[in-house]
Amino acid sequence: MMHGREKSDSAIVAMKPTNKAVPTAAEPAEPRAGAKGNARQQSTHRTQGRERVAQALERVRQAARQRKKERFTALLHHISIDCLRMAFFALKRDAASGVDGLTWPTYEADLDRNLTDLHERVHRGAYRALPSRRTYIPKADRKQRPLAVAALEDKIVQRATAAVLNAIYEDDFLGFSYGFRPKRGQHNALDALVVGITSRRVNFIFDADVASFFDSVSKDWLVRFVEHRIRRSRFAGREKAVRCRASMKPGWAIMLEV
Repeated sequence: MMHGREKSDSAIVAMKPTNKAVPTAAEPAEPRAGAKGNARQQSTHRTQGRERVAQALERVRQAARQRKKERFTALLHHISIDCLRMAFFALKRDAASGVDGLTWPTYEADLDRNLTDLHERVHRGAYRALPSRRTYIPKADRKQRPLAVAALEDKIVQRATAAVLNAIYEDDFLGFSYGFRPKRGQHNALDALVVGITSRRVNFIFDADVASFFDSVSKDWLVRFVEHRIRRSRFAGREKAVRCRASMKPGWAIMLEV
């Protein structure tokens, strides 16, 4: 995962006078603190946080892999400050803001306090997702595709929640499934299609698209599918609440990010 640079304090140089009236190059003042040391500490802290999250999610992944019929209950504690921090640094720095008007650089300026507050609200049940901002992008057929822009904290919570859900569901997906999966996308699907066409005898290719899928898909059934592996609990309730709140007009496009 790529991360941007964190802000650090400017160097503080001691104004300690030397014995001579005019200090020479041989008698420099010693710096007491600097940006490099501060940045190094922050980098070490983030690295340790990523390792803690990776280890915790690997335990969830192993349990899901070994016990295919198990329904998980205690998952909310995995939405830790470290997990939220990883989710924040995975976001695009220059992405458009949602209805909150909050941008990535603004949130990053006081990141520790912001993430601590967000973590507390999530765990005491006070976190509420905001409606997404509706915008439109042009399509090749001259129509417009609706796009929902979530608020910044909603993006953080969604990505952190997705990380936990991925640890459970990734092993359940088949190899030819590429949509909305980590480290997979349409280019991987096209590469697999080329290999299949050139290495096997193919009589026909069926290309289909579900019109207005996000407008017509049953949200209740989606939640029921999630509950095949996650019991109705605080985590499942939070995941459902995020989607329902975010699905308020202008749309349901961010549902699959949860």
